[in-house]
Amino acid sequence: MKKSVVSAALAALAIGVAFAAPAKAADVSACLITKTDTNPFFVKMKEGATAKAKELGVTLKSYAGKIDGDSESQVAAVESCIAEGAKGILIAASDTKGIVPTIKKARDAGLLVIALDTPLDPADAADATFATDNLLAGKLIGEWANKTLGEKAKDAKIGFLDLTPSQPTVDVLRDQGFMIGFGIDPKDPNKIGDETDPRIVGHDVTNGNEEGGRKAMENLLQKDSSINVIHTINEPAAIGAYQALKAVGLEKQVLIVSVDGGCPGVKSVKDGVIGATSQQYPLMMAALGVEAIKKFADTGEKPKPTAGKSFFDTGVSLVTDKPVTGLKSIDTKEGTAKCWG
Repeated sequence: MKKSVVSAALAALAIGVAFAAPAKAADVSACLITKTDTNPFFVKMKEGATAKAKELGVTLKSYAGKIDGDSESQVAAVESCIAEGAKGILIAASDTKGIVPTIKKARDAGLLVIALDTPLDPADAADATFATDNLLAGKLIGEWANKTLGEKAKDAKIGFLDLTPSQPTVDVLRDQGFMIGFGIDPKDPNKIGDETDPRIVGHDVTNGNEEGGRKAMENLLQKDSSINVIHTINEPAAIGAYQALKAVGLEKQVLIVSVDGGCPGVKSVKDGVIGATSQQYPLMMAALGVEAIKKFADTGEKPKPTAGKSFFDTGVSLVTDKPVTGLKSIDTKEGTAKCWG
């Protein structure tokens, strides 16, 4: 990438403050690269990384794209981290395939690269992945929706509010998980939109924000106004969907499920806006990532995945005030105690 392009992209990034480090760890530096710096999930991720970096005496620089899907800024950030001699990179990638060649440059330069929340494609393009089991997160809300509907599930009209057209792995895993949990054949497990189940009204993208959720919901209602189940990539998109439904008096017709578990999202479950959400723990992901980079810098040891999985699983819980038989969940009181944002 030409210097001028890199400079322009970096200008769009949110760059964090570096911390003064103790003498022993003075040369240990790390980068955190998130999709945006406005989504509460990534705000909490940055908070976790920042606190742990300060605790361990690691110099941390933080970068974020302008919007979810801004891969160019992330590519520029990785190249900047390489040039600055960072020991490792924590990244929640917007384009999980497109950024792989740049990630390879970082690893070839000796940096430890850990994918946070969103696995790269292929997953082994990173040294490790610290994430929610996003397939399980989708399965939990899919099964909950199916059991909540009961006999009506066989005639459901389902819409999917996805993330971006590039279909990042986190998007695919949550979609496919929901389908499996609900009892829908997802066909190709690595692709969104090839399903043939007649209950699926369609998919639309939201960029993971309220405005995107509102517009996507409006688009799906134009296809079929009898939709009664909505799966959303995250809670901001879910709130946007609810706003669109309420505007046309259909908010009581539709069961909305989501993934995140942020404090605003848990409140939306308590208020009945969202039926259930799968809660994940971004602060833990980022804090563990900084610890792993510090350990790698000190010993050369790379992190290992959770036993029986290809990634380090940071946990997930189903949050709902309407539990169903045979599916473990926590209520919004407990969800509030564990929430973020």
